[in-house]
Amino acid sequence: MKCRRCREPAIIDLRRHNAAFCKDCFWRHCHEQVKRAIHDFDMIERGERVLVAVSGGKDSLALWHILHELGYAAEGLYLGLGIGDYSDESGRFARDFATRFGLVLHEVDLPGDVGFDIPDGSRAARRAPCSACGLSKRHLFNQAATQLGFDVVATGHNLDDEAAVLFGNTLRWDAEYLGRQYPVLPAAEGFAKKVKPLVRLGEREMAAYCVTQRIDYILDECPMAVGNRHLHYKELLNRLEDSSPGAKAAFLFHFFDKAHQHFADAVVEERDALEACTVCGSPTPAGECAFCRLQARATRSDAIPVSIGRRPV
Repeated sequence: MKCRRCREPAIIDLRRHNAAFCKDCFWRHCHEQVKRAIHDFDMIERGERVLVAVSGGKDSLALWHILHELGYAAEGLYLGLGIGDYSDESGRFARDFATRFGLVLHEVDLPGDVGFDIPDGSRAARRAPCSACGLSKRHLFNQAATQLGFDVVATGHNLDDEAAVLFGNTLRWDAEYLGRQYPVLPAAEGFAKKVKPLVRLGEREMAAYCVTQRIDYILDECPMAVGNRHLHYKELLNRLEDSSPGAKAAFLFHFFDKAHQHFADAVVEERDALEACTVCGSPTPAGECAFCRLQARATRSDAIPVSIGRRPV
């Protein structure tokens, strides 16, 4: 098997692209795919400060590395979710990565800084663990970006993630979520711009990127994600991809090109109707935002704003 670019021995075969690459050309491929996503969706301007949502997993660490290699001013934010050994290990990988490449890592520890962890928070609020986790992440990443003066929040959602989410949203024809599903959510009052630069790259590519770059990352899935329906959607789509390479990319990007515009207006109207949370000041439909309500229920006390600052690594 020869590299499509240089004809040297290949290390990876990408059926979706009908191509194989050697190590150096594979790195170039990953960088080009991220550059293309940034350009095509107008994600990041040169000079903008980027906050990368870092989990200690392959996708977020690969994204941070690629943005750094491409010359963007990218710092990381790690959220300690209080999920036992899993959180301890994922935090270690994030810190080790930042130290190795001399990058700035900010941290928020849910139990220490906010007063609850995801297991307790999900039980107290009667939310599924992934729901409580997603709510906390969205709120705290956006709050950190606005407090610390970042222009853009970048997350490591890859092609496989986005195709699985789209599959679930179309099964339910959830117009609100379909309107939000796009590689860029523009900045608005109280919201930093949110981008997904890995949308053109799959999980297998991200794992190969980390292995060939010798980037250590947590291998285990979050123990609280067991039974998450999106994992099942991924399995179904992987079967389709095996028999029809490129099916996931076609499904996702045809939605972006041909269907997303029909749902986008609902998101604009929703954002225009938001007002400041009475506790933390974040945008919310009315009164206290969902995160502050979660915090109050989980801690059985009044919610308090979270102050986010840099911690040394």
